[in-house]
Amino acid sequence: MNKSAQIRIASLAVLCLAFAGCGEPSYLGKSTTSTTTGTNYLTNAESTHKYITTTLLTTYGSYRIEPGSNTSYAWYNGSQIDADAAMYTAAADPSYATYMTATYTWMGNLWDTGSASGGYYAAANVDASSPGGGQYVDDNALLGNAYLDAYAVSTDTNTQNNYLWSAESIANFLMTSGAWDGTYGGGFWWNTDHTLKPTQSNGLAMQLFLRLYKITGQTYYQSWAGSIDAWLEANMYDSATGLYDWEIQNTGTAAAPSAGTLQTTHFTYDNAIMIEAFLLDYQINGNAASLTKAQALGTALNKALYIPQTGVYQFNTNDARVNPTWSGWGSQAMIRLYEADKNASWLKYAKGNIDFINTYMLNPNTGAYYQYCSVDGTGVNSDIEAVDQAWMQRLQALYSPYSSVSTSSGN
Repeated sequence: MNKSAQIRIASLAVLCLAFAGCGEPSYLGKSTTSTTTGTNYLTNAESTHKYITTTLLTTYGSYRIEPGSNTSYAWYNGSQIDADAAMYTAAADPSYATYMTATYTWMGNLWDTGSASGGYYAAANVDASSPGGGQYVDDNALLGNAYLDAYAVSTDTNTQNNYLWSAESIANFLMTSGAWDGTYGGGFWWNTDHTLKPTQSNGLAMQLFLRLYKITGQTYYQSWAGSIDAWLEANMYDSATGLYDWEIQNTGTAAAPSAGTLQTTHFTYDNAIMIEAFLLDYQINGNAASLTKAQALGTALNKALYIPQTGVYQFNTNDARVNPTWSGWGSQAMIRLYEADKNASWLKYAKGNIDFINTYMLNPNTGAYYQYCSVDGTGVNSDIEAVDQAWMQRLQALYSPYSSVSTSSGN
């Protein structure tokens, strides 16, 4: 995501030193019980949406990155569009389309009209003035996927065409801007500065290309998705753990890249993104091997990053803490696995993760979620980030249709 967000992520790893051990959590071996604030997940999502619209939504249709801020991030807005698309379906409430449309319209101000490739800038003031902050592959790919989710729930043909056109414009940016090159054998750079090539940017782009191929039938989208898949398999997959590594860092310059340094930390959200990419390949291309890969990756993710004592996904293998977005992404992947193979054991992980976050990170008086805590529920940081609100709204909307499914059995 954008540079400011990456700095926030890096700070999580640094702050992890304040807890007892980043490798093995100090409480392991103890009995830790968490209680959810309630099982009506859709009600929780609606409560959070009320907080979002009264505290973070601006009169321009954008969302502040945090209460009182004058800044708006592209991918925070994309995450909120995605959250509202999920609520549109789960709550059977077309009023959410009004929020989606307003934010989509605002996002047009962040598009780079000075370049033939286009692409969204990372940030702007809430009134859309001073767009900038660079251009990021993951920001753009996430927005493209959010637009396709909005496309899927929209009923007006013109609205659908707008969302599809914007998603295809993002794909054109990815294909033509130089974000993909032959350095390290291929793959998308994180941003236009060519500082690193991460799993998550490539996985989100793979999802976008697969979905565009399904809608349009254009085979070049299918070809791009296949190239991304092959690059990730060759460069980022760790066969010893069954997980995908973090990134390849360029310690040189954009003009003269270094040989590249592979960062082998494993993140919940990186691997959740890849699970969804494989499931799309299975559903769209009929590739049964991709379903097997998604299931194996889900099992590996749950083994490495899910904490059974408290039922939550930790941020990464070097940071034993919880964030609603980065940890929450694991729940979305588990829901998608259940939808693909109807194995209810996946929902055990999705539910446990959401319940933990509701128990330890939700302010029941406001409906807002805090930024992070440790995997045993202590050390809560009470900062409020807009993206965390969006993700918890979305996750609970996605999970709500399955909340009555028994998860007593599991692997």
